[in-house]
Amino acid sequence: MTDCLFCRIIAGEIPSQCVYEDEHVFAFRDIAPQAPVHILVVPKEHITSSADLDESNSHLAGKCFEAIAKLVVSEDLTRGYRVVTNSGPDGGQTVLHLHFHLLAGKGLSEQLA
Repeated sequence: MTDCLFCRIIAGEIPSQCVYEDEHVFAFRDIAPQAPVHILVVPKEHITSSADLDESNSHLAGKCFEAIAKLVVSEDLTRGYRVVTNSGPDGGQTVLHLHFHLLAGKGLSEQLA
């Protein structure tokens, strides 16, 4: 999608601080971090949100979690981390491209909302 922010980041049209990339996944540091470590992990194929996952593309969510496992090692997140995805306006989704927030680097509150 030419108007999707994350598709444009993946295509290199918008600069980012890439921390992981493979055939299916692109991961980069969030420009407005909510924790000392805040990485966005996105499938390279455009999927609008988790509500749009189905049998044809759900393997890409798995690929994102495989990338997250690698990032946990490379970022040395041995004390723990949180993975969050937002879906839809009431869920707080601001970019309409499926993405997972990897948050770590401090003690995170149990409060989620």
